[in-house]
Amino acid sequence: MNTTVVHADRPAAALARTVLGIFKLRIGMLIMITALAGLAVTPGRMPSLLQVVVLALSVLVASASAGAFNQYIEADTDRLMVRTRRRAFASGALKHTPLWLVVIGALLAGAVAATWFALNATAALFIFLGAFFYAVVYTVWLKRRTWLNIVIGGLAGSFAALAGSAAVDPALPAAAWVFAAALFFWTPPHFWSLAFYNKRDYERAGIPMLPNLLADRLTAMVILAHTMVLVALTLLPPLLATGWLYGLCAAIGGALFLKASITFVRLPTRANGLANFHASLWQLGLLLAGAIGSGIVADWFVS
Repeated sequence: MNTTVVHADRPAAALARTVLGIFKLRIGMLIMITALAGLAVTPGRMPSLLQVVVLALSVLVASASAGAFNQYIEADTDRLMVRTRRRAFASGALKHTPLWLVVIGALLAGAVAATWFALNATAALFIFLGAFFYAVVYTVWLKRRTWLNIVIGGLAGSFAALAGSAAVDPALPAAAWVFAAALFFWTPPHFWSLAFYNKRDYERAGIPMLPNLLADRLTAMVILAHTMVLVALTLLPPLLATGWLYGLCAAIGGALFLKASITFVRLPTRANGLANFHASLWQLGLLLAGAIGSGIVADWFVS
């Protein structure tokens, strides 16, 4: 009897995993933490715990809606790439019907409305812009047309940080803009490193990523240049004012990313491209942890 129940539950569990997979929740969690870091580095009175929870969930839901839209629109090109051909719409695991667009739109509308009601219109606007830039500007308008796709589309992460900052101060002080600019420069070297590793996939799908257009070493040099600007921005005084923990994390993460990028320039192989991609994740993780640790934790538990 117990065995029958277990087997009966498997199709439902598998379907749930498939549906959740289209929302790119791992990326959504990262975007959510980015918004919380933007909140933490912004001087001013912290929102209530309930408001912070609403902000976090709204960013997560908005990001999830944009991720689902991305997979819905790119089902045809996803089938051509080894990395993405198992996605639900590409593989046929989920039917590619217009009903999904209704669900996606409702999720985004709910996230924006909740933020507007619980916080303010500026934070809600940035949450909308983050989803819009990833779903429409990046996915629909730019990805198949220009190598600048990820550069401009990368504003989605910056808008998440600005949403967090606006939750504290809708006027957005200098620290908020510097932090958002740093995230803007993080996205290209992060994604180009992965695109370098998957060059054949993008060539097969006809997507004009930078590593497919430049020589390998030149690609690595462009990535290093972006990384240098990124690290410099994370160490500017407006952000250092958040405390020693932020400064330490930013310095360690920046050093790791720079070291990996320099190695990539010296030897531009797929293995070093993937290593640089992983270094970018370490850098961002340390940066966000330092920001939140210096900001929210200090404000709630120390003062």
